[in-house]
Amino acid sequence: MIALMLLFSIQLFAQVKLPKLISDGMILQRNVDLNVWGWAGKGETVTLTFRAKSYNAVANEQGEWKVKLPKQKAGGPYTMLIKGNATEITVNDILIGDVWLASGQSNMELPMRRVSPYYENEIKNSDCKYIRQFYVPQKYNFNSQETDLVSGSWKSANPKSVLDFSAISYFFAKNIYDKFHVPIGIINASLGGSPIEAWLSEDALKTFPDYYNELQRFKNKELIQHIEQDDNTRIANWYSTLNKNDEGHKSDALWSKPDIDVSDWNTMKIPGYWADSHPEIKNGVVWFRRKINIPASLTGKLSTLILGRIVDADSAFINGVFVGTTSYQYPPRRYTLPAGLLKAGENTIVVRVVSNIGDGGFVSDKRYAIVADNDTVDLAGEWNFKPGAQMNPLAGQTFVRWKPAGLYNAMIAPLTEYGIKGFLWYQGESNTGNPIEYQALLSKLIQNWRGSWKQKNLPFLYVQLPNFMKSSSVPSESNWALLRESQFKTLSVPYTGMAVAIDLGEWNDIHPVHKKPVGDRLALIAQKIGYGDTNVVCSGPLFQSQKIVKDSIFLFFNNIGSGLVVKGSQHLNCMAIAGPDKKFVWASARILNNKIVVWSNKVTNPVAVRYAWADNPENANLYNQEGLPASPFRTDTWK
Repeated sequence: MIALMLLFSIQLFAQVKLPKLISDGMILQRNVDLNVWGWAGKGETVTLTFRAKSYNAVANEQGEWKVKLPKQKAGGPYTMLIKGNATEITVNDILIGDVWLASGQSNMELPMRRVSPYYENEIKNSDCKYIRQFYVPQKYNFNSQETDLVSGSWKSANPKSVLDFSAISYFFAKNIYDKFHVPIGIINASLGGSPIEAWLSEDALKTFPDYYNELQRFKNKELIQHIEQDDNTRIANWYSTLNKNDEGHKSDALWSKPDIDVSDWNTMKIPGYWADSHPEIKNGVVWFRRKINIPASLTGKLSTLILGRIVDADSAFINGVFVGTTSYQYPPRRYTLPAGLLKAGENTIVVRVVSNIGDGGFVSDKRYAIVADNDTVDLAGEWNFKPGAQMNPLAGQTFVRWKPAGLYNAMIAPLTEYGIKGFLWYQGESNTGNPIEYQALLSKLIQNWRGSWKQKNLPFLYVQLPNFMKSSSVPSESNWALLRESQFKTLSVPYTGMAVAIDLGEWNDIHPVHKKPVGDRLALIAQKIGYGDTNVVCSGPLFQSQKIVKDSIFLFFNNIGSGLVVKGSQHLNCMAIAGPDKKFVWASARILNNKIVVWSNKVTNPVAVRYAWADNPENANLYNQEGLPASPFRTDTWK
């Protein structure tokens, strides 16, 4: 009897709980019916008061309750009061505006902090309480769709907090806010390296048997534990052996010390990879040293050691003092040097580089220098180097969190009750191994997510992959080009838009720094698709059709805006033409009455044209007069 009374008491006075999204500082979507939901004791009545009106809900058998609020106009700040039998929660500083879900892999995740040297003024002037981000914790779940997030809060933009905002989505939000002057909320649910199949629900994956079957395998928690334990043990043993064998790490001969004998060290030009000049040196650890002269003007003040990018990990020392480390290859190396560490005259820089697989070294076309205010000491040039320990390559890790459906279940499913304006998507790099299927995957994801929000016309705006990797001197095949084509074809799905970024990449960096133009181009598309401005030119030229006339091919385009233009020169680059033999050669091309005519004296019977069809098309320069680049394309369908 006592136990029954206790159970009844617990149910009667169970605390009302809200999801993490429903919290102080939230931005609610304007002009749509709104859900406010949470949990309470079974059968408990919950009363919600908002803008002088009250709404009631009763918790169901599972303790779930939901209140529907009528459409709200932009405004705020407001307060919301939620009461249960024994609980009262106040949610403060609520704004009504537009909410966009930003998702994808690392280029969407990449925070302003990573590109801060290029956007100092934007960060300095970022204080705006009407632009806010909610960061979704990175988590996976293969067995069920989660109903809440483990953590998270709404943050208003300011010079400190904006460093943690997704750079692309911040610039998008700033552009939209400046245009429409309504609060803009960004829900940032993204994860570096994630393939698209990780963001699809289990039901959506049934269309793709291989991914669906892989999901079933990874529902086995023992399998995951076994994989992770094996990976962790193997990786730990590799690094333990490396550190134990590293001659430069031994206490009696630390190579990080400023004054050691380097007469038996080799030399190498930095930047560069040691395999290019010393192929006998494989993976392991290699130490680099250089003496530099520092002017007196650089001493006595804060300075920064800039080491471009290093493959794979590094630790840096100045005059024997450790100044910074980075554990993997992608982040830029920028290490702050305390005042007084540098001395006038000769100084020693030491960099310990660990390469676990592939070619190790210093990435070319990056900056290597010590800077302080307007003073710069260039570090490119000849360095001494010596291997500390050589190792066999480290076998790759199994990234369990990237497996199918896991990110949808843990990072998307908990958001689907929350009203949004639309989606921002930047992803695809991790799917370039199988680019042809990407169109079907992306189309399914759009359908999947719109279905999850029960709104079939939610705008879905995405970024086409930028240029990346070394350029080719001859027309060639390209998985990156094929994936861009899959993205292009997905424009056939209604209420979608694609921001072309073929001019914003970097050959040597999968994370290009030019995030503002990406955000601005997405915002242009949003103005048309999301906000109904039919007059805005939001896209560059998109190939429509071709017509063969004797020895030339005429190309026709949509989205020409005020007209086609060649940017930066009189010569239209990156056009290739082929005859029935399917062998492409570089072609001549010119604009004629907003069409393009393409020809080559090497191809007398042309049948197909390709434009910017490469991993990294060099100087692709077809634009419209509004300054938006044409999407890469091909007129053939050859495999």
